[in-house]
Amino acid sequence: MNTSPTIQEQFQDLFAKLKPILKLLLTRYMLLTLFLPFMVVYIFLVLRINQLSSAQPTVVEVDSKLQTIPQPKVDKNILAKIQQLQDQNIQVKALFDEARQNPFAE
Repeated sequence: MNTSPTIQEQFQDLFAKLKPILKLLLTRYMLLTLFLPFMVVYIFLVLRINQLSSAQPTVVEVDSKLQTIPQPKVDKNILAKIQQLQDQNIQVKALFDEARQNPFAE
């Protein structure tokens, strides 16, 4: 018959030999075992955030965004009417001038 051990038996034997060594290493270096992966992930995240926050858009991206912004269109008749009314009334003219000087005042 075949007297050589099977692969399963070989793994069990290897695991039985390594078990005390692994247990000793894990108990002795528990802090390092937990701290090292945490720090690797933390450093990766910090570097990735730094990389993404300092990224500048390309010219193509800027142009594509600018093309999607609709340009406001003012009817020339309405513009002429507003200018005519502004010229006729001094109070309205003063109001327009004040609004141009400080557009955020109420």
